[in-house]
Amino acid sequence: MSPLPREEITMVDLASQNLSLDASGRSRRARRKPLPRWIISTGTIVALLVAWEIFGRDINPVFGSYPSAIAVAGWELVASGELVRALAESIQPFVLGYAMSVVVGVPLGLVLGRFRTVEAALGLLVTGGYAMPLVALVPLLVLWLGLGFWVKVAVIFLMCVFPIAINTWLGVKVVPKPLIEVGRAFVAPDLVILRRIVLPATLPYIMAGLKLSVGRGVVAMVIAEFFTAISGLGGIIINAANAFDTARMFVPIVVLMVLATLLNALVGTIERRVAPWQAEMAGNHD
Repeated sequence: MSPLPREEITMVDLASQNLSLDASGRSRRARRKPLPRWIISTGTIVALLVAWEIFGRDINPVFGSYPSAIAVAGWELVASGELVRALAESIQPFVLGYAMSVVVGVPLGLVLGRFRTVEAALGLLVTGGYAMPLVALVPLLVLWLGLGFWVKVAVIFLMCVFPIAINTWLGVKVVPKPLIEVGRAFVAPDLVILRRIVLPATLPYIMAGLKLSVGRGVVAMVIAEFFTAISGLGGIIINAANAFDTARMFVPIVVLMVLATLLNALVGTIERRVAPWQAEMAGNHD
């Protein structure tokens, strides 16, 4: 066998070197672990707070504030007990209204998606209720229920029930038909199919609706306090805005943001408990 020419030997050596470099690069990338999510989130929040602190000091206090001033105002509200009382006053109607929306919205969505007659009768009403500006109904609700606790519950319920029902309805529609056919093959009643097959397959959509409704419920809670008896966290916002105390006004806004974030995290934890297979199917998207 004749030896390879020098040029071909050089090309083979270069190719082998490139392959070895690619392999070593891939091994280094495999060994390099991605940053945890909490580090990325914490870094983003810290960077935003630092930028806000630096540039916020140059803004007229009537038009804006900055984190250190908001922290001082928050400490004063906590020390006086006003913030704790306002949070307790706001959270009670929120919990009841949100719980009622879950109790009504999930079964309504399941029935809408499973039974064509119910979908034909109520589907347009649910879709229209979601699209309707429910804030316009607050004065009417005040006439019916007064200015107290129950009008807040009603506003929160109406803002939360429709996203839960629509997401559940959509989830039922995308349940694979072979799963339902298996239940029918075993002569299972419709309620058994709904409870044992449709409901577990729809859980990710239900949880998505619960997360969406958390934000709408927090907004509804503040809106209800604006339009009804000025109380709770919304009352602090209104009174501070009327006094041009911007730092004090931002305190309940920050509390509401933290509250909504914690509630979303709670719903995510419940989802991992009741539907652990969904996380395994979704995998890691880092």
